[in-house]
Amino acid sequence: MSDAVELLAYISDQPLDPTEVEKAVTGPEHGAVVVFTGTVRNHDGGQPVSALEYSAHPEAGRFLRQICTEITESSGLPVAAIHRIGPLAIGELAIAVAVAAPHRAEAFSTCATLVDRIKHEVPIWKRQLFTDGLSEWVNACG
Repeated sequence: MSDAVELLAYISDQPLDPTEVEKAVTGPEHGAVVVFTGTVRNHDGGQPVSALEYSAHPEAGRFLRQICTEITESSGLPVAAIHRIGPLAIGELAIAVAVAAPHRAEAFSTCATLVDRIKHEVPIWKRQLFTDGLSEWVNACG
């Protein structure tokens, strides 16, 4: 990865565009680009979901950038990640990440690691709103 490439990793309250993360990692030396998008689904644990609300700690962006930096440094691969906060409707993008590599196996594996680390280490919490009017916080403890 060239030193001239700037890391793309941020939190936004605006709709996400997955082509942004794809463009940030694509290069002529990479034969594989894996893009993962996570969307708001209409159910969880058998309960119908009507919407989600994402909240983030003020330092969440720093955590996201740190994880991306660590993965890039350990793998030597370019990565990019953006996460949405605020109210999201069913079908809207909550996260978009991308990883590029010379071959697909490494790109898929690194992308899975990146998504798992974001989910477990970045202080972003979601409140699921159910169709019956009840709600539930998810990942509020970690």
